[in-house]
Amino acid sequence: MRDNIVTSVYIIGAGATPVAEHYGRSLADLASEAVRAAFAQVPDLDAGRVGAVYVANALGESMASQSQLGSYLAAAVGLAGIPALRIEAAGASGGAALHQAAQAVASGSCDVAVVLGAEKVTDRLDGALEAALALATDAEAEGIHGITLTAQWALLMRRYMYEHGYAAEVFAPFPVNAHANAAKNPQALYRFGISADKYRKAGQIASPLNMLDCSSVADGAAALIIASERLARELSGPLVRLAGTAIGSDIPALGARPDPLDLAASRASAHVALARAHLGLGDVQVLELSDPHGITAVLALESIGFYERGAAPRHAADGAIAPAGRTPLSTAGGYKARGDIAGASGVYQVVELVRQLKGVAGPTQVPGARVALAQCLGGVGVTAATSVLVAESL
Repeated sequence: MRDNIVTSVYIIGAGATPVAEHYGRSLADLASEAVRAAFAQVPDLDAGRVGAVYVANALGESMASQSQLGSYLAAAVGLAGIPALRIEAAGASGGAALHQAAQAVASGSCDVAVVLGAEKVTDRLDGALEAALALATDAEAEGIHGITLTAQWALLMRRYMYEHGYAAEVFAPFPVNAHANAAKNPQALYRFGISADKYRKAGQIASPLNMLDCSSVADGAAALIIASERLARELSGPLVRLAGTAIGSDIPALGARPDPLDLAASRASAHVALARAHLGLGDVQVLELSDPHGITAVLALESIGFYERGAAPRHAADGAIAPAGRTPLSTAGGYKARGDIAGASGVYQVVELVRQLKGVAGPTQVPGARVALAQCLGGVGVTAATSVLVAESL
């Protein structure tokens, strides 16, 4: 792919449902609400101009008992007959779907594409959900032994604590920050704050991970409308350019990696996306990273290069990840407090960053944000999809 292939692609609409346990709603119902919200931002856009639909979903067969989600959800949201595909890359599905949509628009194959992330999981028992999520591991080397994604992140957290001489308490700033921001987000799953003291006293889930350092997977849908520059400039309002996207991958089996604490896919996809955007780490003013646990955010921040190895917890404790900090993170609550929407999480990330770049993020607005980076991970950093967004003036 050419380095500048996505430089003329724009996000012209973004919308999402609240993240919740939507027991009384279907996957199609949630998807329809998200798409309506996205199209409401561009009332002059004729839906007939949409040339492709990319559905991000990780658990459709196992949790919603539905395959062919591309065609199924395209029809459900009123876009029947349009080329529609489901993109699956576990937790990286949302970013991967956005990458595909950007390529389609940039190549000229269509002027407008819809990216729709949707998951419906809370109708099933926890055991079934854990088994479905564990499909993102290496089935032969790991899954067959019953290991879960949470257990793998716990192993990495224990290793990180050993290498850098930390106690578990140093990870508290990540969920504390996430909950503080989610308390101001009406669409978040957990709209209340927590303290470092509560974190220290929380019960263990997979030691050293405790209950306040583990996200909850919930239901929701989010949608983005991607357009060519020509079409975007026909519309009124501020513009958000999708300046660069990239996907990286790593060895699925955690034990087979030469350095498990180095998320190689995270680093590679971030650096390629930034290079395609002709930007550097120092240009990024607000972040959305996979953060179902504090250790996940720490390893991503350090692997990408925002902080040196072993330094991210110290910077977080000094306020670096707060909205006014050096690397504002999880301004809508992140996976921990907004809620983890599995394959749809990457789309939710970009919905929040579009709000930040348009200056409408409310109490958690990052002052003067013009460049944003979103990255979602599939499995334990097996797949990483990164998107770089830039605010443009008319």
